[in-house]
Amino acid sequence: MKLNLDSAITMIQAAEEKASAIGVPMVVTVVDAGANMVAQHRMDGALLASIDISKNKAYTAVATQMPTSDLAAAGQPGQPLFGIHSCDHSRLVIFGGGFPIRHEGELIGGIGVSGGSVEQDMACGQAGLAAFNLQ
Repeated sequence: MKLNLDSAITMIQAAEEKASAIGVPMVVTVVDAGANMVAQHRMDGALLASIDISKNKAYTAVATQMPTSDLAAAGQPGQPLFGIHSCDHSRLVIFGGGFPIRHEGELIGGIGVSGGSVEQDMACGQAGLAAFNLQ
């Protein structure tokens, strides 16, 4: 299965429904397995900085094949991946809100959400993933 625009829109809508429920406008980006953007949407009132951050969270999830939150601890001083955030032209994000999208164990893309706290971004990203898994 490949990630397509319909799937991306379904995920974005679910993430935005969660964002609306918690009262925080977000930017949601979905990329394919090559980290090419499939879709991005900025909710009214979402921070402009979140456009780039959400895109980089989705990219990081694909590039590292793990949630961006997993990089948070490993990227701290004294930890094995310290400095990773400065790699790849500083596109790698080491805080939560980016998730790989898998189908039957195969990496097919990534979703990145930005606009709230790390916990809020993660909750909205997880809502997007849940919607994809229901398709």
